[in-house]
Amino acid sequence: MIIIGEKINGTIPGVRRAIEERDEAFIRDLAVRQVEAGADFLDVCAGTSPETEVETLLWLMEIIQDAVDKPLCIDSPNAKAIERVFGYARQPGIINSVSGEGDKCEIIYPLIQGTPWQVIALTCDDRGIPSDVPSRVGITKTLVEKAAQYNITPDRIHVDPLVMALSTDNQSLLKFVETLKAVKDLFPGIKVTSGLSNISFGMPLRKVVNQNFLNIAICAGMDSAIMDPLNRDMLATLLATEALLGRDRYCRKFNDAFRKNKIGPLKVK
Repeated sequence: MIIIGEKINGTIPGVRRAIEERDEAFIRDLAVRQVEAGADFLDVCAGTSPETEVETLLWLMEIIQDAVDKPLCIDSPNAKAIERVFGYARQPGIINSVSGEGDKCEIIYPLIQGTPWQVIALTCDDRGIPSDVPSRVGITKTLVEKAAQYNITPDRIHVDPLVMALSTDNQSLLKFVETLKAVKDLFPGIKVTSGLSNISFGMPLRKVVNQNFLNIAICAGMDSAIMDPLNRDMLATLLATEALLGRDRYCRKFNDAFRKNKIGPLKVK
């Protein structure tokens, strides 16, 4: 399971404050702790106004890359901003993201053509996020076909089926799983990813809902997750699920995480 650490995001109040105050130590600490907890990639999102986004992304990227030797997941809704900072990444990582909206594919795909870079592909277009599975699969097919024009193979694509809040769509998880299976049937080798918090929006006990979503999604075949590796409950759920599925030989990763006190003992309340 690929962990994309989500903590360095300017929409999070503490990170926003660190950006405003140019608190390098705060950002560096977040990067180091996420890597120590098991993050494979570090998402970096400025979350600022368009006027300052590029400058902020470059500041964050420099601090993170000086602090840890892990690839970045460059995250912006503005493809032009990604284009401007792309060359400052010191090693191949993930672009977050492309979609069927506007000319995002035509900007991002040429950037990563001929490189090992990967990309997150969102199942939305200029009409928004479709509620039905066939439309999401159709958008995925279009994104993969466009990628092929730039020699970008499906194994470099992380499809995000954009799970909706369960409180507004009771079939949300089922549609996610159905989309996941359909795109994997169409494109062997393609990866599926998701953020974990949307599913529980507007609900009590969000942590419990998120944990169970993660468990079911991994069992269904999800390959990566944009998540908080510092959240001991979520990380424990991930590691336990991997062990139960026989993907953790002799449960070494699970045991090692606890013994090194990466996530600590879980408290029963």
